[in-house]
Amino acid sequence: MNESLIACPAVLALELAGDGAPDRLELTRDEARVLASLVADDLRALLPGIETSRLAIAGALFDGVELLRPGFPVFATLEELARRIPRVTDAGGVVAFGTHEGHMPAQPLVPDPAYAGGPMRLVPWMVLAPASQAEDIAAAMEVELVGRGEAGTATADYLMRTLGMRLEHARYLSRNDLLALTCVQYEHVNLAPLWTVLEAALLTPYKEETALGSRGLPLHYAEGRVGVPGPSAWFARAGNKGANAAHEFAGTLFELRQYAALLAAHHVPLHIEGESAQTAGYLVEPIATADPALPPPALYAHEAAGLGMAAITVAQPTPGKARVLAHGYPLAPDALAPLLDALAKGYGAAHEVHALGRMLLDADGALSAPAPALH
Repeated sequence: MNESLIACPAVLALELAGDGAPDRLELTRDEARVLASLVADDLRALLPGIETSRLAIAGALFDGVELLRPGFPVFATLEELARRIPRVTDAGGVVAFGTHEGHMPAQPLVPDPAYAGGPMRLVPWMVLAPASQAEDIAAAMEVELVGRGEAGTATADYLMRTLGMRLEHARYLSRNDLLALTCVQYEHVNLAPLWTVLEAALLTPYKEETALGSRGLPLHYAEGRVGVPGPSAWFARAGNKGANAAHEFAGTLFELRQYAALLAAHHVPLHIEGESAQTAGYLVEPIATADPALPPPALYAHEAAGLGMAAITVAQPTPGKARVLAHGYPLAPDALAPLLDALAKGYGAAHEVHALGRMLLDADGALSAPAPALH
């Protein structure tokens, strides 16, 4: 085939029955070939004329967050592997990739078991269409798949028998359909601002994008990562303090944890603006440098219902008013210990943590620390 090929990416979306999780997340090479043949039969009925294109399918079941990452690495890898095959003379131009001796042909095609608990699994595939036909095929995919793209009975039955799972539905979606579906899902759980910056990271990574969280915390996408202002300084300056400032700030941190978890799943780094990227599951907001004339810094834990240790403040306990040096925010479940270690080392504080039992804010609404009484 001399004409250049254009990739049109898509998925086979498998909606699991309540207790119908698959026995495994990968198909062997032979199993993937059988699945690809069945998928090809389905697509010939849905997309007349597709026979002139090459169908490539990965025999692996992913979560949406694994497929929607900057650069779309799973699709990019599938396309690269498919293009390496110079000629496809059998199976109607169908190529499939599965495990050989227990291993997929490339690491990006290995699903992460950490994301295996969701109600939907996605099998990535793509059409490599001749350039002269690619626009028409892509347009047909956008119309036909979402409209009538139910997988054939043979395809669904094969997957259920092979992987020991039960399916409610199995249907074909273009990658654009998957993006739209994810947008709706995030909007449904009040995460529309997060989707605004995620969409920029996926589709227009060269552009900047801004959004406001539901509590007003600004999100700023630029140069491959999402920045937020230092939460304590922002809340003191512009946060909605209401009648219970501590409760409102805890709500902001809860929302920030949601954002951080999803950004990490989509492989988009989160950082405090003006600071270097921080990818260890926590953020550090510097406030001041230590004063060597004052007592050594100490660590104070702010606590809130539903958050546990919501924030850690490093401060030098001076009479009248503590000298606050920094705030740390554990965002991932396993981030508290490395955060405490980083704060203790970075500011010369003892590892002992003083639990405050509440969120301690100063008169402006910024995180604070207790000060010894004046004598």
